[in-house]
Amino acid sequence: MPTIVVDVMPKAELLDPQGKAVAGALARTGHTGFTGVRIGKRFELIVDGPVDDALKASVQQIAEEILSNSVIEDVVGIHYEQSNAELAEEAARAASEHADEGYVAPAGETH
Repeated sequence: MPTIVVDVMPKAELLDPQGKAVAGALARTGHTGFTGVRIGKRFELIVDGPVDDALKASVQQIAEEILSNSVIEDVVGIHYEQSNAELAEEAARAASEHADEGYVAPAGETH
């Protein structure tokens, strides 16, 4: 089944106390080279059926109205993932659709 992933982050202009705490922990434990840490949220919505334009519009509305607080957060990404089984099925279907491309049957043979 397809999965829709929604990423939500604190607004850039706001303080991120969790991110600041993690940045401090990184420095204290000797992990250097990081100039900052921001912590957000990831939502995975499992879809029962195809992802069409109507569903995409619905997810955009859900992300803005339910999954995020527009006062302090921004929806920074919505993307669509397929399971490995779905990807394999799609690849097999595409391969079978194009299997005859470039094939020249010998005289008298129909394919």
